[in-house]
Amino acid sequence: MKKKVFVSGCFDLLHSGHVAFFEEAAGLGDLYVGIGSDRTIAELKGRKTVNTDQERLYMVRALRVVKEAWINSGSGILDFYDDLLRLAPDILFVNEDGHTPEKSALCQKLGIEYRISRRIPHGDLPVRSTTALRRECRIPYRIDLAGGWLDQPYVSEHFPGPVITISIEPDYDFNDRSGMSTSTRKKAIELWQHEVPAGDREKLARVLFCYENPPGARYISGSQDSLGIVLPGLNYLWYDRGQYWPGEVRSQLSEELLQWIEQRLFLLALKPREAGFDVTEQTNINAEDAKALSEAAVRLWEAALAKDAPGFGAAMLDSFRAQTAMFPHMITPAVMEATDHIPEGVLGYKLSGAGGGGYLVLFSETTIPDTLRIRIHRQGS
Repeated sequence: MKKKVFVSGCFDLLHSGHVAFFEEAAGLGDLYVGIGSDRTIAELKGRKTVNTDQERLYMVRALRVVKEAWINSGSGILDFYDDLLRLAPDILFVNEDGHTPEKSALCQKLGIEYRISRRIPHGDLPVRSTTALRRECRIPYRIDLAGGWLDQPYVSEHFPGPVITISIEPDYDFNDRSGMSTSTRKKAIELWQHEVPAGDREKLARVLFCYENPPGARYISGSQDSLGIVLPGLNYLWYDRGQYWPGEVRSQLSEELLQWIEQRLFLLALKPREAGFDVTEQTNINAEDAKALSEAAVRLWEAALAKDAPGFGAAMLDSFRAQTAMFPHMITPAVMEATDHIPEGVLGYKLSGAGGGGYLVLFSETTIPDTLRIRIHRQGS
């Protein structure tokens, strides 16, 4: 008897990459496909699909390698949970960018084999992804490597310091509420549609910051978000006490340095932050931890310029510890579980944003399997 193989996903804008993925999965047994509902995709991605779930179901069912398909009955990153229990497959097959520790743990609990695809295209066809085909925009996302929260005056008033950011290319359809500055990016899309326009990048970041935070706004987003998206390369944003905008901006655009960072950064997908989750509850903001956060960010910048990998990793971890000392709600049980199982050889790690979920940013000189690689946005790209 053939094994049952289950895959789950959005499968919007069906393309050759999807078909190759299905063919690879079907090579392991009879293929069953769970499709994310329109509601689930809106929750995870913060946008509508191009094709409705009924259209996507029709197209997937039409593929000869698919034995059966349906719309998943649940919601969230494990929207297929009840369907998985009903099907009782032998194998759960996922793409690299669909892998999460939560899915792996679920399979281990249920005795299901967990397999990860490597996006192997068919024959001589190019590698395809829905994100690349959609081309809704080339506006980058943002990762802060150290110092995050110092762009908020209620933190920097205790001690000034820098936030170190990189803007990264939208090679993946990163989940909403995952610390990649998706809300600011949406405002950038409203302003500029497909790409950041030419011009003075710092002035453009000011425009974006003001657009996202109009007069009377209840919550002011930190300016590291708009700057982190708009400024290419590696950036050092120095915040004086109690200031919304950095008093000094330094940028590093050295190709050698950017490649050095890219080769050592890995993203591990976690569950997105729950809707309504408030990371600012029960904070403990104080001068000692704000100073530790500032000093860690300075050390990370210096380590990057010196290409000192152990120093970079240690500074990243010290920054994360200072953040979580002041904002303990950054660490949820799921985040704690992930940090308790950091792969061997990782020099440093932190969450991609304000916490509660998202992506774990790992810094390592050895390749970490089943993680996402990033490309830093370059000047003029």
